[in-house]
Amino acid sequence: MLRPMQLRKPLILASASARRRHMLTEMGVPFEVRVPAVVEIATPDDPEGAARENARRKFDWCRAQAPDHLIVAADTVIDLDGRLLGKPGSRAEAESFLRAFSGRDHRVLTALALSADGGGLTLHVTASLVRFRQLAEADIHAYLETVRSLDKAGAYDIGENGQAIIAGFGGSWTNILGLPMEVLQPWLQHWSR
Repeated sequence: MLRPMQLRKPLILASASARRRHMLTEMGVPFEVRVPAVVEIATPDDPEGAARENARRKFDWCRAQAPDHLIVAADTVIDLDGRLLGKPGSRAEAESFLRAFSGRDHRVLTALALSADGGGLTLHVTASLVRFRQLAEADIHAYLETVRSLDKAGAYDIGENGQAIIAGFGGSWTNILGLPMEVLQPWLQHWSR
């Protein structure tokens, strides 16, 4: 863990994600969690637009609750051939997602909505490539027994037994985890004392 960071304003993480909480904690950043009560959109043919809009909605909800705080809001989606895949609604849908990824590449998109000077927001979208192994039905079932897939975009977690299903990746590892540190760290430095 890094030396604790002192920020000029209190920080809110607008997310229910345990992984995002863990990543910020590991950075030594003091923060509080608020889970935005928003309806997320899922536009099938615009993954990036959906991620941007969902991150913006989470940010706006927190801004209304705490106008004087710094806010980090994020939304991670999967782009498979230009089609949005979010969190599966059932075990059967999780299996279907993993079948669709088998032997193929897809993009992981994370939209990050951050407080800007003057109280506004800045939006960043980071894209990473993930390449899946060729999966047999037994591989899919075995993997889904090890991961809580219903709360993961695309029904998988690269950081949780990912080696069983993933052949490789390109771009930001932390983006695939759901919080692109290449964007977040400079922003935190900007707001540090």
